[in-house]
Amino acid sequence: MNRRTREYLRGRFGDYYRSADLTLPPAADRREWGHIPWTAGGTTMVRHQSLLDVGDLGGFLARESPRHVYFSAARYADPGANEMDDKGWQGADLVFDLDADHLPGVDPDAAGYAEMLAECKEALLRLLTFLEDDFAFSELEIVFSGGRGYHVHVRDESVRELDSEARREIVDYVRAIDLDFNGLVATRSERGTTRRVLRNEGGWGKRTHEALLSFVEELEAMDDEDAGERLQEFDGIGEGRAKTILGALRRNPDAIRAGNVEAGGPGLRLLAETIAGRVVADQTAPIDEPVTTDVRRLIRLPGSLHGGSSLVVTRLDRDEVERFEPLRDAVPERFTRRDIAVELAEPATVEVGGETTKLSAGENTVTESVGVFLMTRGAAEKARE
Repeated sequence: MNRRTREYLRGRFGDYYRSADLTLPPAADRREWGHIPWTAGGTTMVRHQSLLDVGDLGGFLARESPRHVYFSAARYADPGANEMDDKGWQGADLVFDLDADHLPGVDPDAAGYAEMLAECKEALLRLLTFLEDDFAFSELEIVFSGGRGYHVHVRDESVRELDSEARREIVDYVRAIDLDFNGLVATRSERGTTRRVLRNEGGWGKRTHEALLSFVEELEAMDDEDAGERLQEFDGIGEGRAKTILGALRRNPDAIRAGNVEAGGPGLRLLAETIAGRVVADQTAPIDEPVTTDVRRLIRLPGSLHGGSSLVVTRLDRDEVERFEPLRDAVPERFTRRDIAVELAEPATVEVGGETTKLSAGENTVTESVGVFLMTRGAAEKARE
């Protein structure tokens, strides 16, 4: 990024902050603040600041117009202290980070930006299911990061004093790290008979049980020949085991629906275990472990601009998540009012503001939102007007 481009972006970011309505996080005066200015290279973090150091945040951002803005998940007695040990840690939000670059099955070099963001939103919805249903967290703040994914801040008082190890256990649960199928099965006694059944009260056991029920319904709609062939698609289930499972299903469907993994012999247990593996693959949320386990993490400020995309770090209500489109809804309105000239080294296709813009190499006149997006991503330089 050349000097002209940096100066232009710094000026326009400042214009944005002069009219932005920013909401501070809870206990803002007990959090550390940091920012990255528009210096060459753009990676120098200025941190160890408190609100006392910064002063009025809106005025500070309008004056400094930083490239990136952060605050700490942690609360401190002295957030402006230069040494971490001197800050006096008083607890921290539980923060989750989903990054489209880290999603399994997504190739950042092959997938388009919009496609990656759509996949990341699906992962966000899975994460929210864990946080709301499995952990019953209620104080959640959902944020589009402005870049490649989403952040979720959990501010329930019960999580604030958790150490890194306890937070890692939450990560392991959400990502099903070292999940043991035996842990999903309970031994129960009924009228003197002991049976092993899937735990269906909640969590991974309930997810596996629901998937098993769905598969059983699929089998019940088939004739024996088709159902047998369907079962034999699973590794380890041959013709004999398929017949045993089907026989049990026809004779005692209620037992299988109840999650009894012994009702159809060893084949049914193998089937349930395979389904559990598929449930894990389909329903885990690939959260970034270092972010969640770091009790002193700095995280992006909602309402600020992301210096690598020019998109707004956007706070979302729970009912807004599914219909939210980052490349449309997070575009700053201020950058949609005029055209500017930019210089591209290579042709590009850009999806911003609900429109697709195709550009050639060389000088192009584009809507400012498109130009600023390209410049912050390193794909264009500001041309002389």
